[in-house]
Formats: sequence, structure tokens, C-alpha cells
Amino acid sequence: MELFGSNMKVVFVTETYFPEVNGVAMTLKKIIDGLVERGHEVEVFRPRQSKEDTGRRNNPREIAMGGFPIPRYSELKFGWPAKRVFLKYFLNEHPDLVHVVTEGPLGFSAISAARKIGIPCVTDFHTNFHAYSKHYKFGLLHRLVLKYLRWFHNRALATFVPSKDIARQLKESGFHNVRVLGRGVDLSRFSPGKRNMALRSEWGVWEDEMVVIYVSRVAAEKNFELAIRAYREMEDILPGVKFVVVGDGPMRQELAEANPDIIFSGMRHDEDLASHFSSADLFIFPSLTETFGNVVTEAMASGLPVLAFDYAASGEYIESGVNGYKAEFGDEEDFYRKAILLAKNPENWTAMGMAAREAVESLGWDHIIDQIERDFRLFLNTCNSDTEDFPNVLESIPHEGNTVRPQ
Repeated sequence: MELFGSNMKVVFVTETYFPEVNGVAMTLKKIIDGLVERGHEVEVFRPRQSKEDTGRRNNPREIAMGGFPIPRYSELKFGWPAKRVFLKYFLNEHPDLVHVVTEGPLGFSAISAARKIGIPCVTDFHTNFHAYSKHYKFGLLHRLVLKYLRWFHNRALATFVPSKDIARQLKESGFHNVRVLGRGVDLSRFSPGKRNMALRSEWGVWEDEMVVIYVSRVAAEKNFELAIRAYREMEDILPGVKFVVVGDGPMRQELAEANPDIIFSGMRHDEDLASHFSSADLFIFPSLTETFGNVVTEAMASGLPVLAFDYAASGEYIESGVNGYKAEFGDEEDFYRKAILLAKNPENWTAMGMAAREAVESLGWDHIIDQIERDFRLFLNTCNSDTEDFPNVLESIPHEGNTVRPQ
């Protein structure tokens, strides 16, 4: 089969993008930069990030659209519906493929326009909005949200997901043509060599004392109550252990006031974030709503053992007793037991951290760019062949993602 031509023109439609700080924005930036470096033309439609935001003209070209704040996530926006804008743009610019990253009105408009004109369109599933519902007092809408997401994604040729767990869940829920596209980690940025003794001194930590860290949005869906209770269990066993929280969000002030001994460092970026990771000794991650959990592999790359529930990135890369511990999914008592086990054996943390680094050393971003570039070309080639059996053809296309534990 001869693949679609060497260079592609791809439109990405997303309601979050760099420099916004979240896993979706970071992942998308890495993928787009990788495609541009390989000679592809990329255009990004996204909501305006400020009143002064007019987009950017270079490759990738960024087209800023109108938007409105997402409830409970005021720093992020949904884009307004814009089907007519997309119809005009697609007819004039003739992109080869449209990649819709988020499920808001902007993404919905892009899918509708692409389908009307006949442009191949794929989607991403990055965020468990249906799982978030129970944390924000609208749990009864869970089924309705899931129904919308299924309808939204099944209108596209395929849906990319970041882990095998999510792929399995979506297939069981009736999603079609689900493809695993894992996530990479910046191994040069997140490294044990970024350990900063001056930063540890700021935390009030002596050389032989331990630091537990949690890097996350400080919000209900991240299960902070469990994180703090697990830390208290460890504190009873391991005197002098400190707990550092990196991130911001609606619960930060409340939690900081209730726990004055916990260090809330706020949002950190780039090398500063890497230094915070590697200057700690253990990463705990009690969230139950991730599709992947970039911070897990970032912590492991930084040389930290990880305590997390057994799913998504944690399920793929943590080997209990070797580079961290996995608790049974949703079992808080098991999470406590593993936290206590770690607290009783702090002398093992360094070796486990070294093993954590080794477990993710094959997860550079080049592999991810290779796969999405290959899949885009195969999708286009299949569509151009006028086959009516796309789902079966898609299933015949080999793909590995990067969610297979390195050998």
C-alpha cells in the first residue's frame, strides 16, 4: 500500500493549548511541534487565552476564537460554536485531516463541518468528564455525559486514547475505532540530576529526612483528602517527613488553612517544576479520574518511586515493590497499607527511584510522533481508496502506542 504523500496539512481543534498548564495542553504542544519539525503544515484553532490574544502566524499557525470559561475551571475555556467558520476555512484551505482534541462546542463544530465537506476527521479522548461528574455534585448526569461523549467521538474516523485501560473502557461503552496513542516524557528535563539541596533547605528538610510530593491541580477530582490522610499515616511512622503540594486550584486555600504544616508551592513550570520533582523522595498520586497521568512518568523520570492506584500510566509502568507500589483501583485501605509499607522502609526509596527512572527511559516523544504520523498517513490513504469497510481496515493497521512496559 502506497502511503499518502510525504507532507500533510493538518488542522488541530482544541479548547486548551500551551501555555496553559495541564497534561492535554502539554501533550498537544509536543505532538504539534514534532509534526512541524518533520515538515508538516499545522494549524491550530483554539479559544482566545486573553483579550489581547490574536493568535500566531507561524507554523503552527494559531487561530484564536471566541470562548467562555468552563465551570469550575475558570482558567480554561470552551470555544463558541463555529461551524460556518470551519466550513469556509476548510473549503478555502483544503486541509488533509482534522484532529479534534476536546469535546466542547468548538470541537463539535469542527467535526460537523469536516463531515459535511468530506474531510477525514479523528478525535482525542483525554479527560474523563463523565468520571468528574460525581466530584462536582452532578453525578446523576454521568450517563448523559457518557452518551454525549460516545456520540461525539463515534462521528469521527477514530479516537485516540492515552492508555489501554481507557481503550478497554471506551470499547465496552460502545465507542468505535479506538486507538492507543501513549504519551512521552521529556527525559532530559525530568531527571534525578535536577535535585536541588537549596530548595530542600527552603522546605526545612534535613539531609536524612524524606519529602513526599504530589503534583496536581488542587481540585476535588484529584482526591486530595486521601493524599493527606495517607501522608498522616506515614507521618506517624516516619518522623520529620514533609509533604509538598505543587499546583493550584479551587481547593488550595481551604486545604492550606486546614493543614498549615503542608507546603503548598503553587504552580511551577519547566526547570522549576523539574527541580521540585527531583528534590523530593516519593511521589503519591491518589487520583482516580486520569486517562493517563503525565505526572506519574515525570516523577519516575525524576527518580522517584510512585504510590498510585493500579490503572492508566501507573498500571503500565509501576511494578509494586520494585519502583513503587500500586494499590487496587479505588481501594483506599490498600492505598493506606502501601503508604505505611513505604514509611516503614524509607531505606528502599533510593533504589526504587533508580528503578523508576529505568522503567521510563524508552518513553521519549519521538516514538509518539512516529506513531501519530504513521496513523494519519494510513487514515488518509484508506480514505482515498474509497473503501466502505474502514473499521475493519483500521483494525488491521498495527499499533503499539507506548503503553507497553519496556523490556
